Amino acid sequence: SLLVQTVTEANVKSKAYPLADAHLTKKLLDLIQQSRNYEHEATKTLNRGISVFTVMAADAETLDIILYLPLLGKDKTVPYVFVCSKQALGRACGVSRPVIACSVTTKEGSQLKQ
Repeated sequence: SLLVQTVTEANVKSKAYPLADAHLTKKLLDLIQQSRNYEHEATKTLNRGISVFTVMAADAETLDIILYLPLLGKDKTVPYVFVCSKQALGRACGVSRPVIACSVTTKEGSQLKQ
């Protein structure tokens, strides 16, 4: 059981790249919370060209369901990063449920700098 858990954690960490460290995670989550310009539908914002950057949760139960987002982000030249906790990402997005991906979006008059 311990071996399976270790192998699984190593697999998740290798797929969830780049993974933000604790300091960067705190800054990202604070930025998401302050910006109020985020969408839970990261795919739509990437396709519409309004995504500034995408944040994904490395602890998503089936990480494979969001692994197309980094490819889409690269295609659209939108930066992306993984954070460790879907619960923390959900709180930063202002919801009580876990969030596995969100996209900070552009908005006219936004204080967010590229």
